[in-house]
Amino acid sequence: MKPTVIIIGRPNVGKSTLFNRLVGKKLALVDDQPGVTRDRRIGDASIAGLEFTVVDTAGWEDEDPDTLPGRMRAQTEVSLEGADAAMFVVDARSGLTPLDEEIGRWLRGQSVPVVLVVNKAEGAAGESGVLESYSLGLGEPIPISAEHGEGVADLFQGLWPVIGEKAEGADAAATEQDADEDDEEGPLGPLKLAIVGRPNAGKSTLINRLLGENRLLTGPEAGITRDSIAIDWQWTAPGGETREIRLIDTAGMRKKAKVQDKLERLSVADARRAVDFAEVVVLLLDATKGLEHQDLKIADMVLQEGRALMVAINKWDVAENASSLFNGIRGALDEGLSQVRGLPLLAVSAKTGKGLDTLLKAAFEIRESWSKRVPTAALNRWFDDALDANPPPAPGGRRIKLRYITQAGTRPPRFVVFGTRLDDLPKSYERYLVNGIRAKLGFDAVPVRVVLKSPKNPYNANKGGGGNYSGGR
Repeated sequence: MKPTVIIIGRPNVGKSTLFNRLVGKKLALVDDQPGVTRDRRIGDASIAGLEFTVVDTAGWEDEDPDTLPGRMRAQTEVSLEGADAAMFVVDARSGLTPLDEEIGRWLRGQSVPVVLVVNKAEGAAGESGVLESYSLGLGEPIPISAEHGEGVADLFQGLWPVIGEKAEGADAAATEQDADEDDEEGPLGPLKLAIVGRPNAGKSTLINRLLGENRLLTGPEAGITRDSIAIDWQWTAPGGETREIRLIDTAGMRKKAKVQDKLERLSVADARRAVDFAEVVVLLLDATKGLEHQDLKIADMVLQEGRALMVAINKWDVAENASSLFNGIRGALDEGLSQVRGLPLLAVSAKTGKGLDTLLKAAFEIRESWSKRVPTAALNRWFDDALDANPPPAPGGRRIKLRYITQAGTRPPRFVVFGTRLDDLPKSYERYLVNGIRAKLGFDAVPVRVVLKSPKNPYNANKGGGGNYSGGR
């Protein structure tokens, strides 16, 4: 395991900017207003070859524990457990505040080594803040500008004495493991499972229930989650088998017309990127609200991205008229998403844990279908049978010839049909092929892509070329 370093500080001192700088990507949301970060975000960081895991945390605020800022502070305090080091970030331009001093006193009472980082120290305006930070009693401060990248390399000098030995051990172990795995085609890696839905559907609560701990911030307030948070976890299936999963929590997605706040727009965009990263996506519904048009729009977005989709009805423990609710949602999904009839639909309760093992088992099964490759011979036997059962039409008395089919890729499954006069092939026949692939070849409820290709006619550049049809749209 690589060493873990926690970034701690009061709101708006640049913790997320430093996090993004260390991981080399804009993973964490950043804005001028304080309190943007709410959940812990984890990333792989590197400074001059020093590899470690860095954790961005919510701004430390002195508020009642029952309030949202108070719960955010509790999450930050918990994040320090098991860490190898903490980077305490202060703002050089605003100078030390009573809250900085309170955080400093708390950190001095912990057993975790602390590296004091003075951000926004570029130029003469930051000099006094750097000198003032010595009074915290946490050793020599490291002045940096996370936004401009100045001084970040100096963090190596502060971190190496603390985590260097563990980092070297982790690097050697990783090199040995890579050598052992060379030239081996292993099974699918950890299941990348994203949870999406409207605000307050219970996405973070569901993940906390799976993990068995309050890892993500939850509460009655809608829209608590802002960043898309990925958490690596091992699930022990009912039979005792251990399976690796990367759980991805996302911000709630409201109707576009209702999203006015800049941060909410950034959060929704981050959630969309998380969907693109995932393999299987669970659309979480609220049993007390049922299926709404926005849920169908989210589902359609997931299918357009080519992800495997499941639907789970949360808060089943408080559902009224459960049987009619389930059947109503089943019918609405089949009608609204007719291109992928039979999507897995499950009833779960994040509060009690009902149905969660069933959900995870179904997620692994649908990933298998999403990743499946059909042998060319078996594929073309099905293709010939499909053409015999329902030959292509002959518009204007001229036959459309479909010659053969091949699978071009997986994740999602993509097929190419070769033939002539494919521009004249009706959409209904393309749907017939897609439905046959899904029903007969084991791709139930998985988005399927079909592309039509005709041979090029060197004497007529304006004809031929075919088209394409996506069974996942």
